[in-house]
Amino acid sequence: MASAYTELSIFAQVEADGSLSLVNNLGIHLGDSPEEILTNLQHQRYQAKDIEFTEKRASDNEYHERIRDVDADTPSRFNNDGRRLHESAGCAGKLAVFAVRMDTFAIPEKQQVFYVGTNDTEDFYHIRRHMLGNFENLPVSGEYLHRQCYDDSKIYGKDTFIVIDKLGSKYIPKLFGLKRTVDRIAGKFSFLPSKLSDRIMQGLSYLWPNHLPKRMEEYRDKYEHHWIIETSNGGVDEAREYLTEFFKDKDGSFFECTPEEGEKAILHRFVAAGAIGRYHGLNSSDLGSMMTIDVAFPRNEKEWFETLPPEIENQIARKYYYGHLFCHVMHQNYIVKKGVDSKALKDQILASFDKRGAEYPAEHNVAP
Repeated sequence: MASAYTELSIFAQVEADGSLSLVNNLGIHLGDSPEEILTNLQHQRYQAKDIEFTEKRASDNEYHERIRDVDADTPSRFNNDGRRLHESAGCAGKLAVFAVRMDTFAIPEKQQVFYVGTNDTEDFYHIRRHMLGNFENLPVSGEYLHRQCYDDSKIYGKDTFIVIDKLGSKYIPKLFGLKRTVDRIAGKFSFLPSKLSDRIMQGLSYLWPNHLPKRMEEYRDKYEHHWIIETSNGGVDEAREYLTEFFKDKDGSFFECTPEEGEKAILHRFVAAGAIGRYHGLNSSDLGSMMTIDVAFPRNEKEWFETLPPEIENQIARKYYYGHLFCHVMHQNYIVKKGVDSKALKDQILASFDKRGAEYPAEHNVAP
């Protein structure tokens, strides 16, 4: 488990006097002038002797220690973490980055995805603390999905799921290119509905049979909270033994995914964000605006699943919760009721995060 970060990159920046300069901190000698550097980079004109190996980091190699500190009252990772703001990493879009060097890791000899379900959020709190605090081998990832998010991802993310599952992720840019073309043409004709491409793709998706594995669907009916835990090597046996013991006297449960189930579980979680946007776009005439917040909660936060006070809850038409539970980074989407002042409501929600010692934005937005 390592957080994405690097101190090795080539980037262009605007200097204080307004001039443009190219900075080569990639650790590879590519020449002296900007033209020479970029040309050699593009055509990979360098040899092993040109590559430097220094003390500069190409990943957050301290992250495994940081995330294991489950009693800390600060988040494990967030955008404005001064520890990990260095040149192209955390540049907030103010640099033009041409290349980065990242650490690579050995392919695991053994992998296993565990699908965990519960109706008690405290179960996930205890599992998280034990795995991070006691396992010799950290899990690879842990993706959380609430039932509402599960349901709308199944309906409104189905077409994206099928394209990736059947054709591969390389077809996604082509799919979105086609969507833009359809919407651009449709925009020229007033009698055509808005979001025409989404409406067409949504309609076509209904013709395809259920794409989710039977055991996942059974867990959807039984449990409100879903956690997809990916493990490797020695962590597989650690997780199996611990989860078996943990759920002996609990209402929740788990199953070991087949390779196909594991891939589909992770893909189902992956399409969630797009599915939420699709739902809002197709139903926007009956709804208010949508707020998307990615927030990092302290590592010792017990109440990781949000409970809103009635005065806020009553202004929201639909809520979605999904995220990376091990690092306590959650994606929380709120679709407000029509007529609600979304800015004022967002200020209330963010104020509640401040009281809990959370940091935001945690992921998708840029750091200050």
